[in-house]
Amino acid sequence: MRKLRSLLCLVLTLAGAAQAQAPAHAVKPEWVSAHLNFLASDVLQGRKSASRDELVAATYIAAQFESYGLKPAPGMQSYLQSAPITQHRFAGAASLTSGALRADGVTLFLSDGQSLSGRITLAGTEDPKALTAGQGEVLLASGSAPPMAWFGAADKLGARLLILRESEQTRTAFAEMGGEPRLLRSNPAKPRQRPALISVPAALFDQLAAAHGQALDFTPPKVAEVTLTTTNAIGYLAGSDPKAGTLLFTAHLDHLGAKPNGTVMHGANDDASGTVAVMELARALAAGKQPRRSILFVCYGGEEMGLLGAGYFAEHPPVPLKDIIANLEFEMIGAQDPQLPAKTLMMTGFERSDFGEALQRQGFRVTADPYPQQQFFQRSDNYQLARMGIVAHTVSGWAVTPTYHDASDDLAHIDLPFMTAVIQSLIEPARWLANTDFVPQWKAGGKP
Repeated sequence: MRKLRSLLCLVLTLAGAAQAQAPAHAVKPEWVSAHLNFLASDVLQGRKSASRDELVAATYIAAQFESYGLKPAPGMQSYLQSAPITQHRFAGAASLTSGALRADGVTLFLSDGQSLSGRITLAGTEDPKALTAGQGEVLLASGSAPPMAWFGAADKLGARLLILRESEQTRTAFAEMGGEPRLLRSNPAKPRQRPALISVPAALFDQLAAAHGQALDFTPPKVAEVTLTTTNAIGYLAGSDPKAGTLLFTAHLDHLGAKPNGTVMHGANDDASGTVAVMELARALAAGKQPRRSILFVCYGGEEMGLLGAGYFAEHPPVPLKDIIANLEFEMIGAQDPQLPAKTLMMTGFERSDFGEALQRQGFRVTADPYPQQQFFQRSDNYQLARMGIVAHTVSGWAVTPTYHDASDDLAHIDLPFMTAVIQSLIEPARWLANTDFVPQWKAGGKP
């Protein structure tokens, strides 16, 4: 009898230990796969920004939020936020003039739409980090650094026009932007002029370099006004303490649509994967005990057109921005970066705040961004909140994956076990964040 009792105690002990070690909520691969199979299917034709396909994707996400028990956000009658966007687009071509030289073949990346004049100055280095103050208003640069690294350096030094020698890298970067120039918009709270960025063919670049010190005039294309509607899907989990603040978990649901030749840009990784993370995090947190803090789960539209859905949300938040204590954005978590530890995500701007370190301590598999030269912190939806003062970062799997903005970004290139594992690693840290007194803070100099 004693042996039987001892055996029974042992079985109960082992069962209790197994139960203690099991996660409170297990993210099922079939849930992850099911979402991806719909969002990145041919049916949605690449979820083009501000299209009917984008609206269908948003409606699907809203239905999932409702099924998990989430409610519409305060003041909203549904789970969808329609964002009418008056967008200004460039129509035509940019031009350069220097003396008798009139330049053709100019590729405009970024501009605030203003004409400008200045004297041509050579960068004198192939490393944007080596640029120094006083380089001049018109800066010619070449080298293997990414265009946005040059832009960030030129912007910091106050240049008004950055001219890059055309290369495979500039052509790739322009294609990744969607193949059309973007109109720069500054923070209304801190208006300032930012440099225009263009690339020119090698022969023209050499002609401009030979004209070092001479005056140059830059004229951007005319700007046309277009009104579009993009859609955000928003779910709300009310907390038990109205004074504890609100957490914001986000991703973008749109992608590039289909090319004129019919090729569908599925966007399985960018950013169906991040959208799935938001949905599965919502499922997990809604299934547990009511959190102390309220939580907003938001999937934005219009990201591929210039962070438009996130910008509209930041200007029309369902809760006061001062109540949002932190924002975590999920962008391209469907593939493992070979530079990072196994089953680990990178966080853009990791060093800017104590948010990433706090999540690390709670078990979230996240580390610093190994590509700071790419300026990823400023290139995702989180930046729309960060520039409003909210501690906001984006986490990614492989930010420089070869499938980025390519037709190969499809279901066949998703690492489902990796994606499931990193979502799972955030469940308990997110639950901790929703119930703790910890409030993430910017570090000195980290706030945009």
